[in-house]
Amino acid sequence: MLPATLKLCCGISQEHLRKLTGLQRTAVGAFGKEISKFKLALSLFNFQDISYSMQRTFSWTFRKNLSTSYEEKGFSTLQMNYMSQAESTLHNALSILNQQEGWKTELHQGNGDWILSKKVQNIGKVFRAEAVIDSPPEHIYTLLFEKIEQMDEWNPGISKVQILQKIGSNTLLTREVTSEISKNIISQRDFVSVRHCCRKGASFFLTGTSTDSELMPPQRGIIRGEAGLTFIVLQPLDADDKKTHLTWILSIDLKGWVPRAVSDQALSKSQVDFIAHLRNHLSFSEKKDLLPAE
Repeated sequence: MLPATLKLCCGISQEHLRKLTGLQRTAVGAFGKEISKFKLALSLFNFQDISYSMQRTFSWTFRKNLSTSYEEKGFSTLQMNYMSQAESTLHNALSILNQQEGWKTELHQGNGDWILSKKVQNIGKVFRAEAVIDSPPEHIYTLLFEKIEQMDEWNPGISKVQILQKIGSNTLLTREVTSEISKNIISQRDFVSVRHCCRKGASFFLTGTSTDSELMPPQRGIIRGEAGLTFIVLQPLDADDKKTHLTWILSIDLKGWVPRAVSDQALSKSQVDFIAHLRNHLSFSEKKDLLPAE
């Protein structure tokens, strides 16, 4: 159903003209508290301790980008604003990640995948996916960031992904177009997003937020959705570094005349579908790599 991109498309609408001095603040300075374990009321799944590590990692990357003036780095004021949006999205995502209480089970798959949700003040309903995937984090990161324009080749929920602009080596401005979800229920949407990725050791962190861009104004005949926030964490399992623990936080407003119940069902189902398509593609790719060359 709704594309994986809906989640990647992530982000809260932020004010686009923030003061540059705000960029110099550490995105996660207020979050010094570590997460020891995340416990689901109806499961034995433990969330790994990553919060403090993420704070240091993202703080370092943002400081590195801002260590010299934006003129020297070749970034325009607008590009710096995009980076500020990514910083603010990270701030919100870590705050939600720290909230251990109040998560409601939306779906529980037989393979151990969980889709959870809760209402977050000033944001609305947020979905959270937890899954283990039989592939290393780097392989998944490559598909979700470096090869994002190829997502429509393996994810039926996505019709098209375009990179509108690259900002440095770790930030992208993208446009995603979803496939039609169901005739006369949810038509195609498009999203313009700023995305940022970061790596610490073998773990990858992907954050994104909706934004506006003159490079892709709203298009006639297609509704522009407003992503809430998205944050994807890819960590190798302690017991098997060939497998990945994926955590995915998502909030999206599809816009248009879609009943909230229908939208919520579509979003939770889209997370399930996306993870299934991701698994299938990774499995196919890895089997293909094992075949002898002709």
